[in-house]
Amino acid sequence: MEPVADGVWLVRGDLKWGMNVYLLQDEGGVTAFDAGTQPMTKAVSAAAEKLGGLKRVVLGHADSDHRGTAPHLGVPVYCHPDEAEAARAPGPYRDYWTMDDLSVGWVRWLYKHYLHRRWDGGAIEPAGTVSEGDEICGFEVKHFPGHAPGMIGLWRESDGVCLCSDTIYFVDSEHLAALPELELDGVAGHEASVPHPVWNWNTATAVESVRKLASLAPRKILAGHETALEGEREVMGRVLEDAAGVRERELAVSG
Repeated sequence: MEPVADGVWLVRGDLKWGMNVYLLQDEGGVTAFDAGTQPMTKAVSAAAEKLGGLKRVVLGHADSDHRGTAPHLGVPVYCHPDEAEAARAPGPYRDYWTMDDLSVGWVRWLYKHYLHRRWDGGAIEPAGTVSEGDEICGFEVKHFPGHAPGMIGLWRESDGVCLCSDTIYFVDSEHLAALPELELDGVAGHEASVPHPVWNWNTATAVESVRKLASLAPRKILAGHETALEGEREVMGRVLEDAAGVRERELAVSG
C-alpha cells in the first residue's frame, strides 16, 4: 500500500504487481475503487483495515481483473447501470471479447484457459449503481464507455487527479508487458494506449472516451494497471490525444 494522491492509496498485486486497487478516504474508513483480482483479497482487506476499514467497493467496470476481490470483502458493491449485468454474470468471460484474434499464441492460451479464471472472484449482486455526475469521496463520476459499456472513472478537478480503470492502458495486453517509459519533457510514466480491440465492447467509443479524458487535462492519471502517468496538463492532454489517434488510424486501416 502506498499513498498516490491526497486521500488516495494504491494496493498493487497479482502477477508482476500489475493489478491496481485504489482506496479512497471516506468518512470512518475507505472506499475501494476497482477490486483487482481474487488472489488480492487478503491484501486489500488488510490495507483497508489499516485505514479504518472498508465501507464499499465501486467498480470501474466488471471485468475479471477488476471485480475479483469484490464478492469476498463483505461490503456493498456499486457499479454503473450498464455494468450491472456483467457484475451478476457467473463466469469471467464477456461475450464481446475476441481473444482468438490475439496474435501471440501462448498469451492467447493463458487468457483463455488460465488467467481470467484465476483472477475472477465470481458473480456480484450490486447494492446500487453510480452514474456520471455522482460524487464519491470528493471525486466526480465520469462515464468512459468503450472498453466496457459501463466503464467509469473518478475525477477531481481541484488537483487534476483521475482514477480511470481501463479507460487507458499503460500495458501491452497482447504481450503481458508494460508499455515503454515516455521520453517526453513535462510528463512521467509509461506510454498510453487505447485498450486493445479484442477486449473492447466498442473500440471507436473507447477512442472517444480517451478524448473525453484528454479534454479534462488531468495532472495525474491512476489507471487499472501499472504506475501513474503525471505531468503538465497540456502535455498530458497531448499524450492522450496521440493515443486516441493511433488507435483511430488502426481502426481505419482494418476497416
